[in-house]
Amino acid sequence: QVPLVESGGGLVQAGGSLRLSCAASASILRNNVMGWYRQVPGKQRELVAVLTIGSTTTYADSVKGRFTISRDNAKNTVNLQMNSLKPEDTGVYYCNAYSRGISSWGQGTQVTVSS
Repeated sequence: QVPLVESGGGLVQAGGSLRLSCAASASILRNNVMGWYRQVPGKQRELVAVLTIGSTTTYADSVKGRFTISRDNAKNTVNLQMNSLKPEDTGVYYCNAYSRGISSWGQGTQVTVSS
């Protein structure tokens, strides 16, 4: 397990934007596949976006064109810019770091989108 600290969640109206950040050490960001997942009560945690070590990105179909995952090397963060938010984007968002079979999670940050 590696330390990951999420921030940036909150309450926003549909159509609005939020930016989530996941703080980690430079070494973690350099050597792990970083991802954002979300979970709602009664459902499994689902992939939202992934950023590989080589900076390839992958998105869930439901967020393509609206969300952007990126790495900020100056601030040692992985960010998730969320635009055109919908009520179905509501959930707890978790940062994930994966390397060599070891998966680490942050504590999660709540995102609530009102209609």
